[in-house]
Amino acid sequence: MASYLITGIAGGLSQLVASKLVAQGHEVVGIDYRPVPPLDGPLSELRTYRANYNKTIIEDVFKWHRFNAVLHLGRVGNLKESLGKRFDLNVVGSQKIMNLCVQHQIERLVVLSTFHIYGADPANHIPISEDEPLRAGTEFPQLADAIQLDNMATTWVYQHREVRIAVLRPTNVIGPNINNAMSSFLRMRTVPHLAGFNPMTDFLHEEDLASAILTAEGGGRSGIFNIAGSGAVPWRTALELCRARTFPIPAGLVSFYLRMFSEFPAYLINFFRYPCIITDQAFREAFGWAPHVPLSEALNSTVKTARQAQARG
Repeated sequence: MASYLITGIAGGLSQLVASKLVAQGHEVVGIDYRPVPPLDGPLSELRTYRANYNKTIIEDVFKWHRFNAVLHLGRVGNLKESLGKRFDLNVVGSQKIMNLCVQHQIERLVVLSTFHIYGADPANHIPISEDEPLRAGTEFPQLADAIQLDNMATTWVYQHREVRIAVLRPTNVIGPNINNAMSSFLRMRTVPHLAGFNPMTDFLHEEDLASAILTAEGGGRSGIFNIAGSGAVPWRTALELCRARTFPIPAGLVSFYLRMFSEFPAYLINFFRYPCIITDQAFREAFGWAPHVPLSEALNSTVKTARQAQARG
């Protein structure tokens, strides 16, 4: 039996990963800066802590438990949090967690980043590999903390070889237990598209990402790895597969629409203009991994409950 620390335990992805580890007989401790709701089923006995990742209590958690691995899945992407707080949690907090991994001789560390740091730009290669430049920071300061977190973790891959660290950059993560911007957007009764644009878009189901995280943790390789899904489709095709009503929005009215009718982050709008398709060939070859959830199933499972509620309403 191994012992794991999972950050972001208030979120659906972290709980999914924790459930799989508990089912395998491992000990799991969870921590989050947000309130952790009561957990049920296999997680009902899970030990959880609430603390900002840059605070002293994180040090205490490492003292109270002897971890074999840390799964740092708690990157803060919620723009309702101030930029300063996101910096403290994502950058300062992540640095503290990584320092503690070295100090306490943790064997394995997985850090969850995001493909958004590549940015959506007409100059992007298709597909984008791990050594491509990170264009997002040039136009969108909202992603500065995400890029700094990724850069810091990437540097650690080479500076601290005593800890096997995998930095994962997944594409659009969706699923029934995921409440990120993309999943919430797809569940809307009516999902708009930008007039004149129909970029290729990739999606990664929560089950496949959980599988990739556990595969990375159990493997013997360190590095930076993209994680993609079962295939890419044009955005409007994805909306058809979601059984979503849609309508075109002229580019000049996007800001007004978002301000009035949606909480979708404005800095992600370019992803509906230009493709940002990643390749995860390096991860597949290094770990012998592949996604198993078909694209249509991934999209349907994400919106199923919302569509049923909308049909009743």
